[in-house]
Amino acid sequence: MRKGLFALAAVGLLATGSMAACGSESGSDGDSGSSGSSVGKVGVILPDTKSSARWATADLKYLTDAFKAAGVEADIQNAQGDKTQFQTIADGMISSGVKVLVIVNLDSGTGKAVLDKAKAAGIATIDYDRLTLNGGADYYVSFDNVEVGKLQGQGLIDCLTEKKVTKPVVAYLNGSPTDNNATLFKEGYDSILKPKFDSGEYTKGPDQDVPDWDNVQGGTLFEQMLTTNKDIKGVLAANDGLGNAAIQVLKKNKLNGQVPVTGQDATVQGLQNVLVGDQCMTVYKAIKQEADAASELAIALAKGQAPTSATGSITDPESKKDVKSVLLKPQSITKANVKDVVTDGFVTKEELCTADFAKACTDAGIS
Repeated sequence: MRKGLFALAAVGLLATGSMAACGSESGSDGDSGSSGSSVGKVGVILPDTKSSARWATADLKYLTDAFKAAGVEADIQNAQGDKTQFQTIADGMISSGVKVLVIVNLDSGTGKAVLDKAKAAGIATIDYDRLTLNGGADYYVSFDNVEVGKLQGQGLIDCLTEKKVTKPVVAYLNGSPTDNNATLFKEGYDSILKPKFDSGEYTKGPDQDVPDWDNVQGGTLFEQMLTTNKDIKGVLAANDGLGNAAIQVLKKNKLNGQVPVTGQDATVQGLQNVLVGDQCMTVYKAIKQEADAASELAIALAKGQAPTSATGSITDPESKKDVKSVLLKPQSITKANVKDVVTDGFVTKEELCTADFAKACTDAGIS
C-alpha cells in the first residue's frame, strides 16, 4: 500500500489568538481567551470505551489537539455505554451554552432525543462516525461503512483461498443491532459473500448480532456457534474486539491460525493478531482524518462560518432526508502492510512490537 493512501486531508485548522483549554473526558473548565466573545464552545460526546479502544486512545486525543490548535474551547466527554449518562452529559452541555454539539450515538433513539434538544436550543449538530437514524443532524462525518464491510468480505475470501479451504462454513459475528454502522458493514460483506453462498462454494453458517458490541457476549456467542457447528472454517467478525473474542475461543480448541477471522479498527491487539496469523485482516480507518474532518466542521460552526468541507451527502434510510456528509475511505490491512499503519503514526512500534510480537514485527518489516 502506498504511503500516499494514508495522507491526511488538509483541514485548515489555524491557531487563533490565545488558545482555549480543551476538555478531556471529565469536561473543560478552560478560559476561551480573547476569542471567547466571538467563538462558541463545542461539546463532544463519545460513546464508550468497551466497543473499541479507539474512543479513548485515538478520537479523544485527535479531537482535543484539533480544537486546541484552533483556539476553540471544547468539552469532550465519554458516556461509557450508559444511555442515561449520555443524555445527562448532553443536557449539561446544552445548558452550558455550547454552540455546536458533536455526538457518537449509543443508539438512534437516544441520539435523536439529544439532537432534538440541541436543535430546539439553536445548537448546530454533527453526527460523528455513526448516523443517528431519523435524527436530523446538520452534518455527518464517517467512513464509507459499506466499503468497510466489502473489504472485510473480500479479506475473508482471500484468506480462505490462500488456505485452500473448500466449501467452508462461514460464521458471522455482527456488530450491535442498534448501531447503523453495523448494518452498513453487514450490507457490505453480505454483498461480497452472498454470491459464494448462492453458488454453493461457501456455506452460510451461524449469523449473530452482538448487543452493544460487547466482546464478552461475542465470545460467548461464538463458543455456542462452534459447539454446535464444528465445521466453521471462517469467521466474519465485525471489529477487532469481536475478532479477538472469537480467536480466544479458537485458541481453546487449538484452531487459532487455522480458521481465518476478520476485524476492523486496526487496534494494537488486532494488528498483533494479524502479525502472528491468528487474524487474517483488519480494516484501518485513519481516525485522525475523521477527527480532523469533524473538528473542521465544528470549528467553522463555532466561529459562525459556513462549512465548506461537507461536499457529499447520504440519505437517512428512515427519514429519507439527505444529510450533508464527509465520507472517508477505509483501507484493508493484512500482515503484508501492517507496517503502513505504523508509518502513518496510528500506532507506534513500541505499542505494537512488545516482546511476544518482536519477531513477527521484524518479519513484517517493522523496524
